[in-house]
Amino acid sequence: MPAKRYLIVNADDFGLSAGVNRGIIRTHEEGILTSASLMVRWPAAAGAARYALQHPRLSVGLHLDLAEWVYRDNQWVPRYQVVAPDDESAVAREVGRQFEAFRGLLGRDPTHIDSHQHVHRNEPVRAVVSQLAQNLSVPLRSFTPQVQYCGDFYGQTGEGDPYPEGISLEGLLMTIQSLPAGVSELGCHPGDDEHLDSVYRMERMQEVAVLCHPQIRAALESQDVVLCSFTDLPRLNLQPVIP
Repeated sequence: MPAKRYLIVNADDFGLSAGVNRGIIRTHEEGILTSASLMVRWPAAAGAARYALQHPRLSVGLHLDLAEWVYRDNQWVPRYQVVAPDDESAVAREVGRQFEAFRGLLGRDPTHIDSHQHVHRNEPVRAVVSQLAQNLSVPLRSFTPQVQYCGDFYGQTGEGDPYPEGISLEGLLMTIQSLPAGVSELGCHPGDDEHLDSVYRMERMQEVAVLCHPQIRAALESQDVVLCSFTDLPRLNLQPVIP
């Protein structure tokens, strides 16, 4: 008998704008979204938190926001920078501020931790954030063996060029078919905000349409892939351990 496959569908950027919140909420209520990661620095964070408090089925983690880069003239350049990512002391202070802001908004700890543009994958941010995740005993994206991260569902290339195949219905169906045994996290960025000041804008609306498409839920059922959230991990006897 094949090993069971579980899927967490997690939306980044919860709280970025009211329109992004709308897209995430719709994808949770009408689609396959089970989880979201909250950006506490942005104006719509309080609205996102209010929704989460009223809908506990949606697990909510902390989406650390330290900087954003864009690809211009054949190189990545900062679009904004909250702190210098190579300044460990500044990173530690800012991570602490954002964590406390999360607790202030939701009255609890995050169910998981990740970061904007995966900045936590590099040192010294990795060390700071790994320690926080370890202290909380929550999963840290890409560093918790029990949860395999899948970033295939994304509508741009590594240089920021459009890649509509990445967020197509056919592409997501293929991704579901190839999921490995155990728990996978599918990252996504749904939204409903055509005026969003972001390098990833119109793609968000396409993500909503695909994640809410009835063929996706039918594919999950036919292939015996079980939707779950980060709060389900203890029940699955897959309590995360940060290496």
